[in-house]
Amino acid sequence: MTAFGFEVFETDGAARRGRVTTAHGVIDTPAFMPVGTAATVKAMLPDTVASTGAQIILANTYHLMLRPGSDRIEKFGGVRKFMNWSGPLLTDSGGFQVMSLAKLRKMTEDGVTFQSHIDGSRHHLTPERSTQIQHQLDATITMAFDECTPFPAEKGEVAESMRMSMRWAKRSRAAYVQRPGYGQFGIVQGGVHQDLRAESAAALQEIGFEGYAIGGLAVGEGQELMFATLEHTIPHMPKDKPRYLMGVGKPMDIVGAVMRGCDMFDCVMPTRSGRTAQAFTRYGTLNLRNARHAEDPRPLDETVDCPASRDYTRAYYHHLIRSDEILGPMLLTWHNVAFYQKVMQDIRAAIAAKSLNTFAAAFAADQAKGDEACGDDEAA
Repeated sequence: MTAFGFEVFETDGAARRGRVTTAHGVIDTPAFMPVGTAATVKAMLPDTVASTGAQIILANTYHLMLRPGSDRIEKFGGVRKFMNWSGPLLTDSGGFQVMSLAKLRKMTEDGVTFQSHIDGSRHHLTPERSTQIQHQLDATITMAFDECTPFPAEKGEVAESMRMSMRWAKRSRAAYVQRPGYGQFGIVQGGVHQDLRAESAAALQEIGFEGYAIGGLAVGEGQELMFATLEHTIPHMPKDKPRYLMGVGKPMDIVGAVMRGCDMFDCVMPTRSGRTAQAFTRYGTLNLRNARHAEDPRPLDETVDCPASRDYTRAYYHHLIRSDEILGPMLLTWHNVAFYQKVMQDIRAAIAAKSLNTFAAAFAADQAKGDEACGDDEAA
């Protein structure tokens, strides 16, 4: 049976090109993981997601425990079989959603009691319960239960939150059921404070996990502070385990984080933007609602090998969006996910060629250059 593992093939500065091996397939890194919150990458078929080059997707413990329920999903063999996704699956612990979505939540050392944002029903989520639910969901990668500290916050509050998350991580690990090809990741917390991040990383390594995530960033601190925090955090993390930067992000955020040593990423941005008429391209972001696209015969981005990127005109996209046709968000989401996967493929190739700095500079220049048909000043 396949063992869970991580191998680094090439490095370029702090950047690594590698591969995560799991029971459900391999993940070439650096990797971007599309978000499938409720056992669906919104507006996309699983086969279409795979066709973009995506090898792993996410699902969300909080949403699935509330609807349709982890017991029901377990009866169908887990999320992967429930939604017909054959590749690896990562589930987040539900902690972030409890803090951001739930009503009338109360947190104690034991866990969090909260009311569902759907129907007001009461639930109690603990490290043990979160880990159990993720087991029922048959997650290839399970995340430790933690509290995502808000930003900004006083250092004392951040320290208290981080240390409780470390105690929760220990309980999550004790509740985790080891299986060949499956893994569990601990989550480094500590806000933007160097000493707290180092303390958190050390605590997690003492517990021992198959991989390590960096949480509590991309929550309003800005790119400069996020990059600085990564530069001070990653040296304290193991070199032989995958590093997952949670909730990031924009294309240039990902490029910069790869250059600082991160291996795995997720964000709702490409799918959410696809539902709001936004397309990511080599030359920046397009707003397809804008009147200037009404007669533009060009594709979204001919450098992306995806039907949604190359086979439809911007004029047609503009028509679909203005007509509220469901095909518009479907195609835009497809393109955006494909664009993100193209960026990751290019990053991996640049690391292998020892040319990541050159790639990053050219990519940043193209993103800043913009496109004569992507301005937002002529919205109709």
